[in-house]
Amino acid sequence: MQVTARRPYNEARIAPTDTVEELPVSTDSETIVTTKPKTRETQQTRQIPPYNVILENDDHHSFEFVIGVLQKALGYKLERAVELTMQAHQSGRSIVWTGPKEVAELKCEQVRTFHEIREPGGKNLGPLGCTIEPAPGG
Repeated sequence: MQVTARRPYNEARIAPTDTVEELPVSTDSETIVTTKPKTRETQQTRQIPPYNVILENDDHHSFEFVIGVLQKALGYKLERAVELTMQAHQSGRSIVWTGPKEVAELKCEQVRTFHEIREPGGKNLGPLGCTIEPAPGG
């Protein structure tokens, strides 16, 4: 049986080619050692600024058509579609949807795809007035 001597756990292992730098020894018995905390990179998620889809009032399209477009394009219930239509009629514009810019552009295009055609004569009134703009505070 072969026995090998082990070094104490706290003894430093130094190779013959390593150099050791001697630090000055303090004779002061009240030496205070402070450590500098590690600086961590803080990761913050950046919020996407919201955009409003604005329905503009016009005197050409019927209330029934505007309400139907809001129901079909944006999925609103009848009551909410009527409320937004009345708001656009009374104040000149209504915020009908708010969200990321790409989705707001899509919603605006969906609203614009509907065209009202009135009889007699089949007059095409064109799409509803709809725009997007950055939401305040975004």
